[in-house]
Order: sequence, then structure tokens, then C-alpha cells
Amino acid sequence: MNRLEAFGTIAAQAARGEISFPTSVNAVLRLQHALNDPDCHLEDAIRLVLGEPQLAARTVALANSSTFNSSGKPITNVRSAVTRVGYRNLQMLVASLVVRQFGARIDDPDLRAKAEQLWEHTVQVAALAHVFARRVTFVNPDTAMFAGIVHEVGGFYLLSRADGFPGLLDDDPEKWAELCEDVVTREVARKLALPEPVAEAIFALRGAWLHMPPATLLDTLLLANLYASVPSPLGTAREPLPEHSESALDYLLDEESLHRMIDEAAEIAASMGGALLV
Repeated sequence: MNRLEAFGTIAAQAARGEISFPTSVNAVLRLQHALNDPDCHLEDAIRLVLGEPQLAARTVALANSSTFNSSGKPITNVRSAVTRVGYRNLQMLVASLVVRQFGARIDDPDLRAKAEQLWEHTVQVAALAHVFARRVTFVNPDTAMFAGIVHEVGGFYLLSRADGFPGLLDDDPEKWAELCEDVVTREVARKLALPEPVAEAIFALRGAWLHMPPATLLDTLLLANLYASVPSPLGTAREPLPEHSESALDYLLDEESLHRMIDEAAEIAASMGGALLV
């Protein structure tokens, strides 16, 4: 099977809803659907988290990160951790487990390296989205962080499938990978039951333009991707950033403020790293 046929096969399967998830992902998805139930109360959430040891450990770790524990007093149990991080960030943790599990089943070392780079990029984008949401676009910061975590979910799925098609993601001047990823992303987003505003922002991300002043979730993701120091290993190489004085952001904030935000996001990414790592 040549590359075009392989991309066609993957895209056609996705369009028919034939998304192949690892067994571990299916278990996490059942948990996610339960948490999405508006009748899921705190006690139910705690019980569900305790039923998944990996998620329980990550929830406590996230609650103890500097992002959520400014007091420094350690959180030592799941009940306190769930209360501290809240439902929205608990859903982010579940989503991160799903995203990382796609990479966990990759055997090819080059593809695994791409998956690790994509994960590092993902965490950076999530942290930057959180900061830009609070300081620039004024959308919900937790929603922005969640969107950052899942914005490359189609790429992770494509990497996991590429393991069965040697050479699939080599140089791709026709950009078949991007077209296939767009189809896959929509179906994976549906399977993950992503909230509509998050899903729509992700679908619109490729080729979108930043609005001035930036004020939407899409703008937040565009800014975060723009300033992530680790690029996605998929797609085309991005152009270098212009000098701040030549950037449209110069009209919104000074260079010192921008650097402070980038440094703050780096601290958030570092504190999140251990909690989200699977």
C-alpha cells in the first residue's frame, strides 16, 4: 500500500467512525463519560477516580503542583485533590491520559520520538493558553488549558496509526498528513465528547488568523501555538517570530510583560509535567 492509499484508508475509517482506541483508552473514556454526566456528584467523582489508580495518582500530583497549590501545604488524598482541582481540570487529566495512551502503543523509535515532542509541545501550549486566557483574551483559563491539552489529539492518533504504515509521515510536500489529520481530529473529538466550543476552536486552528484584539478561545490557542518553544513535529515548519516591535501584540502589551507571561507559562508547564505524564 502506498502512502496516499494509507492516508485514504485511515481517513475513510475515521469518517465511518472506525477509530481504533487502545483498551486502556476505552476504560478512561467510560470514566470521562461518567464525569460529563451533570448528575455526577462529588462523591461519585471521588469513587470513579479511586477506581483508576493512575488517574488518582495524577490528580493528587496536579493538586500539589504550584498551579493549584500556592500555599505549599501538601494534598495527600483524592478527596482533597478532586476538590482542589475541580471537575474541569479533572476532565483535563482524563483527556491527557487518553492523549498519552495513543503514544504509548507506538513501537517505532522515530515515531515515539515524534510523540514525545508532540506531548512536550502540547503541555507548553496548554500552559501558555492558560496564561494568555487570563492576561490577554479573557476567556475561561481552565477551558483554554483543556483545549491546549486536546488540540493535537488527531496528531497523536495519526502517529499511533503510522506505526503500521512504515514511511507514512516522511516528507509530505502534498500535505496529505494534514488533510488526513483534519478528518481524524473531528472523529476523535466526537469520540471524546469534547465540548462544542473546544472542538470548534480545534477544528478551525489550522490556517486560522489571529484577530486583533484577540478575544476568543481560537485566538488563545493561536497565541499559545505561536509562542510555544517546542513546535509540533507534524505539519509544515513555522516561520520565525518577528521582533516584538514588529508584532501586532506590541499594540496590546509591552515586551517585558510578554516575557513575564512566557516565563509564567514555563513554570506552569514544568509543574504540570509530572502530574500529566503517563
